[in-house]
Amino acid sequence: MHELAITEDMLSLVLSEARKHDAQKVNRVQLRIGEMTGIVGDSVRFYFEQISKDTIAEGAILSFDFVPAAARCRDCGHQFDIADFVWSCPKCHSLNIDIVAGNELYLESLEVT
Repeated sequence: MHELAITEDMLSLVLSEARKHDAQKVNRVQLRIGEMTGIVGDSVRFYFEQISKDTIAEGAILSFDFVPAAARCRDCGHQFDIADFVWSCPKCHSLNIDIVAGNELYLESLEVT
């Protein structure tokens, strides 16, 4: 259900940016979403269709760039994808890691006319 609040904030940002550029219509919205956010693209799309009605973003196409979770080992420096939420370094088996990808959630681009 957190997708509704996120989509409301995203639509507000989309409309604000479109106004800054005197846009008449928002045609496409590109979002970058990390795997660890737990955000479901279909839910965002559903909410966007509902709350964008009667705005210049109504009918805009939503595109998603999903980013897999990745980490870097603090002990050996190895960077790796986190598969099946296994949190240890596959090279040295250390649990001393930093998350380096997968938490992203931002508006990557807009296409307006």
